[in-house]
Amino acid sequence: MAKVADKSKAAKDDKPVVKTVADNRRARHEYHLIETFEAGIALVGTEVKSIRQGRANLADAFAKIEGGELWLYNCHISPYDHGNRFNHDPLRKRKLLMHARQILKMKQQMQEKGLTLIPLKLIFKGNLCKVDLALAKGKQLYDKRETIAKKDSNRQLERLMKRDR
Repeated sequence: MAKVADKSKAAKDDKPVVKTVADNRRARHEYHLIETFEAGIALVGTEVKSIRQGRANLADAFAKIEGGELWLYNCHISPYDHGNRFNHDPLRKRKLLMHARQILKMKQQMQEKGLTLIPLKLIFKGNLCKVDLALAKGKQLYDKRETIAKKDSNRQLERLMKRDR
């Protein structure tokens, strides 16, 4: 009888598998990321199938708050290969799902500090599709150069440390 209880307890402790489908690497280069959030995304059936095939792109995507709701724009999800006339529009705006209090908090921060909402990752958490969003502030050209210089110096230090071992 104790073995059955152990199995159910182990099943509860298991965390859902997180699989990254699309990553917006350019966002980390062009913006100072201040705070990150996780939001659900409302999708149609063929979009989910296409995302599972890895056919999503967040390169030019951004999020906006309109009428107390959060929307994702310019996220390109390619039409599903085996879809028919019910296939989706690849660039349609998609509703992001968050609590109203979180959306209100983000809206206040965006208005006060001049921040924008940038999607960082499109992930599957178990069977649910989610988007990692970040409140971000744009970098100036000199900030980008400074970041590149820091990365280069760190890389050189790592090489020297590795060689000296």
